[in-house]
Amino acid sequence: MTQTDAQGVPLKGVVLVILAVLAFAGSDVLTKILAERHPVAVVVAVRYLVSLGLLVVLLYPKQGAKLWAVNRRWLVILRALCLAFASLTMGYALRWMPVGETVAIVYLHPFLVMALAVPLLGEKVGLARWIGACVGFAGVMLILKPGSGLAFWGVVMALLNACCATAYGLLTRYLARTETTQAMLFFVALVGTIYFCLLSLPHLDALNLGARDFGLAAALGVLATLGHFLFTAAYREAPASMLAPVNYLHLVWAGGLGWLVFGHLPTTTSLIGMAMVAGAGAWIAYRGARRQA
Repeated sequence: MTQTDAQGVPLKGVVLVILAVLAFAGSDVLTKILAERHPVAVVVAVRYLVSLGLLVVLLYPKQGAKLWAVNRRWLVILRALCLAFASLTMGYALRWMPVGETVAIVYLHPFLVMALAVPLLGEKVGLARWIGACVGFAGVMLILKPGSGLAFWGVVMALLNACCATAYGLLTRYLARTETTQAMLFFVALVGTIYFCLLSLPHLDALNLGARDFGLAAALGVLATLGHFLFTAAYREAPASMLAPVNYLHLVWAGGLGWLVFGHLPTTTSLIGMAMVAGAGAWIAYRGARRQA
C-alpha cells in the first residue's frame, strides 16, 4: 500500500469539494426560486427540518448521545443562531438579487474572519494574505459599484449575511478546539429548525406551499446537508492546503447556475470583481492552510 493510499486519495478529496460547492450553489438556486414565491422563513424552516431529520437518521445510530454532547453549550447555540440569521438574510438577498453577485458579496466573510482573527484569536497574518484581502475587497467594490443595478435591500441583506458568517466563522475556529464537528452540525440543524419554525407561525394561515414547492424545499435541505457531508469526507482524503482554495469554485457554480436557470448574466465589471474575490480568497485560503500544515 502506498503512502497516498494509507492517508487518503487527494484527487478524491478535490472532487468531493467540487461536488460540495456545487451542492451549495444548487441550494442557492433553489432558495431563490422558492423565496420569490413564498415567505423566506417557511422555505428555510423546511430546509432545516430536512437537515435535522437526515442528521438524526444518519448519525444517531453510530453516535448516540455523543451527537449532541458539547462542552460550551451556550457558545455552540450562539454559533448556530449566527448561521440561522445568515440563512434568513441569504434568503432575502437571493429573493432580490442574482445568485452569482449575491454569493460573491457574501464571500466577504473569509476576509473579515481573517482580519478579526488577529485581535480576537491572536492569529498571525502575513503580508501576502493582507494583500489578498485588499484584492478581495476591491473585487466586491467592483460588484457594488454605482450603476450596477443591484437592488439596495438585496445588497444590505448580503452584507448582513457576510457579517453573520464572519461571527459564525470566528466562533467555529474557537469552538473547534473543544467540540466535535458532528455536535456543532447537529446544533446548527436543531437551533435553525426551532428558530425558523417559530418565524413561520405568522405565515401558516395564508401558506400555500404545494407539493411541488414543498419537494423543492426538501431538496434544498438535502443539498445543504449533502454539501456538509461531502466537505467532511473530503478532508479525510486530502490536506486543507489543497482543498481550501477549491471552495471558491462556489462562485463559478453559482454564476453558471444563475445564468442557466434565471438567465442572469453578470456584467463584465461584475465578472472581473467576482474573479478577484475568488482568486484572492483562494490565495488566502491556500496560504493560511499551508501555514498551519
